[in-house]
Amino acid sequence: MSTAFLLTCAMLLDAALGEPDWLWSRIRHPAVMIGNLIGALDRHLNHGANRRLKGVAVVIFLVFSALLIGALLAALGPVAEIIVCAILLAQKSLVSHVQDVATALRRSLEDARQTVARIVSRDTSDMTEAQVARSAIESAAENLSDGVIAPAFWFLVGGLPGLLVYKFVNTADSMIGYRNEKFAEFGWASARLDDLLNLIPARLTCGMIVVLSGCYRQWPAIVADARRHISPNAGWPEAAMARALDVALAGPRSYHGQVRDLAWVNGDARREIGASEIEQAVAMLWRVWGLALGIVALWAMLGFIL
Repeated sequence: MSTAFLLTCAMLLDAALGEPDWLWSRIRHPAVMIGNLIGALDRHLNHGANRRLKGVAVVIFLVFSALLIGALLAALGPVAEIIVCAILLAQKSLVSHVQDVATALRRSLEDARQTVARIVSRDTSDMTEAQVARSAIESAAENLSDGVIAPAFWFLVGGLPGLLVYKFVNTADSMIGYRNEKFAEFGWASARLDDLLNLIPARLTCGMIVVLSGCYRQWPAIVADARRHISPNAGWPEAAMARALDVALAGPRSYHGQVRDLAWVNGDARREIGASEIEQAVAMLWRVWGLALGIVALWAMLGFIL
């Protein structure tokens, strides 16, 4: 079976089942196990001298571990590959989490603040309705790339070993890839490798949003906003999503009690937004997923024919 066919099956399985509570309440999710491993490495190595060198060694260890585990799992056969790939895709869970924010916002602002806190790392206790909506939409755009398109891309490129390398590195970046005193040196290698692994998927995600929304003429502005973004990759899908919905995203936000004056994305567009715009973003998540599925399925069919 071709990798494209396996990915088509995995995407459909993820969209249908997502992450069922009955399963992951009984056994550990692979992402949790990866996180536990990285946490243990952080506790044992992130101190003393040569932190950057230790961080490089950690990334090398994670990459080789991912390649070995991926090869062993792939040897179990195509059914195992489909199941593992589906588990490591995040379309259904991403849609659910973002939609939950819109639903909570229709109930009350306080409910929405608590709900959006589950998917963003910024301070949420004093957020306005518009800030809640922006946070949810930004998370939707970024995680569409990180949690759906990038894993699918690396599965196509390298099968399960490629997918697991991406997930190990991406999880490491989310845990230790911060530019602060504790992680600036130790997390340097994981952050840089994650930037590299997301370079193509982030731009693919951006391109698909542009195609589906028809905002081709705004491409120069999308590129300009993406390059001003604090992240070298997250700004691409975020800038495209902002134009697709005709809303302003990013801008100032608070982390750990300190306000950071970050650049606006599509800053001249509407800033007073709410649950309706979040739901429009959810619809775009499904449209991008559908386009990606169609491309992968077509690739699989061409593989059978040729």
